[in-house]
Amino acid sequence: MRQSSPGLRGVAVSVLGGLDAVLGFLAAGLLAALLMVVLAGVVLRYAFSTGFIGAEDLGIWLHVAMIAVGAPLSLKSALAMRLDVFVRLLPSRPKRAAEIFADAFSFVAAFILLFGGVEIAAMLGGVSPTLGLPEWVRFSFLGIGGGLILVYLFLQRLVEGRGVAALLSLLLAAGTYFGLPEVFIDNTLPASFFLGLVAALGLLLAAPLAHAFLAAAYVAIAFGSTLPEPAIVSSTVTGMSKFLLLAIPFFLLVGALLTESGVANRLVRFAAAMVGHRRAGLAQTTLLTSVLLSGASGSSVANAAFGAATFQPELVRHGYPPPQAGAIIAATSVLDNIIPPSIAFLILAAATNLSVGSLLVGGFFAGAVMALCLAVAIHLTVGDVKTHPRAKAPERRKAAISAIPAFGLGVIVVVGIRIGIVTTTEAAALAALYTLVLGLYGRIGAERTLGAFRQSAVEAAAIGLLIGAAGPFAFLLAVDDVSGIVSNFVMLLGGSALAVLLLSNLILFVAGLVLDIGAAILLFGPILLPAAVAAGIDPIHFGVILVVNLMIHGLTPPVGMLIFVVSGVTRVSATALFRAVVPYLVSLLVALVILSGLAVAVSR
Repeated sequence: MRQSSPGLRGVAVSVLGGLDAVLGFLAAGLLAALLMVVLAGVVLRYAFSTGFIGAEDLGIWLHVAMIAVGAPLSLKSALAMRLDVFVRLLPSRPKRAAEIFADAFSFVAAFILLFGGVEIAAMLGGVSPTLGLPEWVRFSFLGIGGGLILVYLFLQRLVEGRGVAALLSLLLAAGTYFGLPEVFIDNTLPASFFLGLVAALGLLLAAPLAHAFLAAAYVAIAFGSTLPEPAIVSSTVTGMSKFLLLAIPFFLLVGALLTESGVANRLVRFAAAMVGHRRAGLAQTTLLTSVLLSGASGSSVANAAFGAATFQPELVRHGYPPPQAGAIIAATSVLDNIIPPSIAFLILAAATNLSVGSLLVGGFFAGAVMALCLAVAIHLTVGDVKTHPRAKAPERRKAAISAIPAFGLGVIVVVGIRIGIVTTTEAAALAALYTLVLGLYGRIGAERTLGAFRQSAVEAAAIGLLIGAAGPFAFLLAVDDVSGIVSNFVMLLGGSALAVLLLSNLILFVAGLVLDIGAAILLFGPILLPAAVAAGIDPIHFGVILVVNLMIHGLTPPVGMLIFVVSGVTRVSATALFRAVVPYLVSLLVALVILSGLAVAVSR
């Protein structure tokens, strides 16, 4: 059956291309404006001993607007967070049906944002005391974003020749959205049970995780949920309206600019000069480069893509089997969300109010333990392959001097935050400015700079929407005291530090198999942390263990985000990578055991 006429498809291609360009430019512009607002606050405070009234609120409003504009663009990126491993195994007809239902989840989420945003904007009164703007404006941004998702997704399906399927998805979503308010299903089960059930269904159908969360919260209304549609949107906006979260797009921008400017390649040359001559020297260089880049980008996905493009060809050329080369790259990329700056720690701090500075210090130690375990695993598993000749002292000195500008990022971020000179968001903004200057000095050009801003804004929008969508989800779990149920389960073995850590790691291990790390942190961080504190475990130690546990799942099926990123860049099958990564996965689990054991020892 023909899905759409050639003429209609041609129009869709033209319109989608224009919309993509406009939204990309707007997202990049909003990120640039956000960066200028935060930097202006820093300059005014330290240069003129004054402040920019409303700077924090303006930054938050711009961040929400950037998420709304960038959310449609993130639909086709890896950060859409689709668990498509099950759908890919289906025969063609069931697979097409699953795709229709997955898009229905996205359309329902878009309806919620659009109409819920309009409704809450109409209900809200008052004016922002610092900005002098009506409060409804901030909440209307997601309404606009919902409308953009509707249009963008439908056009995307037309371009792919799936117009009829898109129409079926839209009709199914409209029937669900407009029909559910007329339905009330009396039952004895809590609304959170159906919330989890619908979210799990969306996850299995490969719907974007944030969309599955929003749709599940809406469907739960028919089962007695206390959160009406306007409250779902309000909770979503509130969840992403935290000044700390502005650091995420800035750290993503740092990583993008490092790659574009060539500064990342200086780190590669420095790492090669240090360890390239050793056994498995190129693999150890890959590991050391990940450690060094961890202090810059804070994004494992970004580092996995960079490593796959940079190291895979060289590793294969030096005799490494392609699956093993890709597995090493994926495994070492785990460190980026452990060694500061870490986006995962920022999300955890936002969800639990733990100290960012203390988490970053804990991340340094955890990253060192994990890197050591990976180095041992690489040494033991790599056979007879070519190594680089030992670099001479002048070559090492030259490589070190060349890499000094990149090392400056660590000073700005970690030292600035730890001694309290700047906030986490301000440190991230200064790091972005520093990297931008390095890029301009390296003459990367306006087009590539704009591309870095666009890419970072879109990735940040995907993460921001997920954080926001987890808000109503977490609220409904709290209403039904799911945290109490989990805490009671964690205390089953007596509530000792060892028992709590053992069961917490087990819960996180299971959750990490099917949930994105950001979603798992947002849902399980606030639930498990009180039980850990009650057992005498230091909350910072537990937070670090939680992030380490969940980051390891970047290598485990079925989600295995880092494996799929490396597979996409290198064209090595994900199945082969999952097999090849086993020794490195085991080494990271050993690191988790060591960290857990130390946390138990300290708690006594």
